[in-house]
Amino acid sequence: MDYQSTRDPSLRATAAEAILNGLAPDGGLYSMPSLNGIVFDWKSVLGMDTQGMATEILTALLPSFTKEEMRGLVKNAYTGKFETEDLTPTVHVGGDTILELFRGPTSAFKDVALSMLPQLMTASRKKCGVDDEILILTATSGDTGKAAMEGFCDVPGTKIIVFYPDGGVSAVQKAQMATQAGNNICVCAVRGNFDDAQTGVKNVFAAVTEGGLLDGKGVRLSSANSINIGRLAPQVVYYYRAYANLVNEGKLSVGDKVDFCVPTGNFGDILAGWFAKEMGLPVGRLVCASNANNVLTDFLETGRYDKNRPFYKTASPSMDILVSSNLERLLFLLSGDAALVKRLMGELKETGVYQVPEDLLDKLHADFWQGFCDDTGTKSAIGKVWREYGYLCDTHTAVAWDVAQQYKAANPDHNPVIILSTASPYKFPAAVLEGIGRGAKGDEFDVMEQVRSETGIPIPKNLSGLREREVRHKDVIDRDKMLDYVLTKATQKDWF
Repeated sequence: MDYQSTRDPSLRATAAEAILNGLAPDGGLYSMPSLNGIVFDWKSVLGMDTQGMATEILTALLPSFTKEEMRGLVKNAYTGKFETEDLTPTVHVGGDTILELFRGPTSAFKDVALSMLPQLMTASRKKCGVDDEILILTATSGDTGKAAMEGFCDVPGTKIIVFYPDGGVSAVQKAQMATQAGNNICVCAVRGNFDDAQTGVKNVFAAVTEGGLLDGKGVRLSSANSINIGRLAPQVVYYYRAYANLVNEGKLSVGDKVDFCVPTGNFGDILAGWFAKEMGLPVGRLVCASNANNVLTDFLETGRYDKNRPFYKTASPSMDILVSSNLERLLFLLSGDAALVKRLMGELKETGVYQVPEDLLDKLHADFWQGFCDDTGTKSAIGKVWREYGYLCDTHTAVAWDVAQQYKAANPDHNPVIILSTASPYKFPAAVLEGIGRGAKGDEFDVMEQVRSETGIPIPKNLSGLREREVRHKDVIDRDKMLDYVLTKATQKDWF
């Protein structure tokens, strides 16, 4: 089944082409016209190991690849790179299950997808007969950037530029990016917030496409954000992994429903859960957990998306987002109406506001529940979970924990709840230390050691020693200079 733009059904691409392009030419996102056409036996994957599960799911979602081809790509992506063979283990904390997505090479949930995307990108380049170098542009609110750089580091035929909001990521996240090795890696801070960086990347794509600015230069653009279907599809796998774990432990019977609570800002992680549900997984409700930037909470309640509101820098910075790009895919798949999506996205660009029709809102309410948690609640949740259960969670996971409790209180007949834990607590040590009732001393690297001393939980190997690593990336630019920056870098043969 071909992919198409969410805004124009005539703009079609194979899965491999969609992965290479990242965005559709009109600025839309690539999507299957419907997930109903996917032939997939969801029960058959529950007994598989994670790599086998990933092979089956990704072959179904990305039909440009044979099962044998995908098996090799999955093996190359994951073997020996995660702390556990199942990649994303589950642990039981209180009455809930936590799905730990931070056991990969950069201690963030993005590792699952961004270990896979370079394999998919390289294979797609070959399959499509593309000789051009692929220049990947990515905006990050903290975790995508490092995970993307780790995945694409020195991958032949690719270069990657990561933009992040200056002052809008944690010190640990910044250090992870600024010290990244690799001759094909470039990191640049943007004066503004994540939405400015993300919008800037989209504008660069549009300008390059419309103006043919890289024609004949042997370079083409792509993306590693979850706007790229090759980045989104691998995230579907861990929803099946979590369900299978509970079945294997005897806590579920096959067919029993579960609810998932997902901390999300750009809507990619929770959309992957909706994909899993549409492919057959028995999911009851998908609970959307936001921080003080609660644009998604308001939207899922009312159907009105309004980005014209204060922007808050919070203790959970990877969710500090007011424009949730992946929501576009959901609106298209629920409505089946590309013209409607084009109109709504146009209204968002022009006025910052759109309202979905009532029938579409009803469909959203059938699948999703929503809540938010501010910084006070976040730190309170960290402390409560640590004191009562001896489990240390990061700020984003704490938001999800708090919202999950809100959801259960409001819905006494809820299904078993699985909470997605998206980052190591050591990526946000100051807020975590404050949450467990201790005062932070020194910089964030000193605080990491304080957390370790207080809790006895080891610092992940990839985060220890960050302070001593060489800073290689120091560029800072205004948001209106992003296009010039990309065009200059695109024509430079050597970056280091």
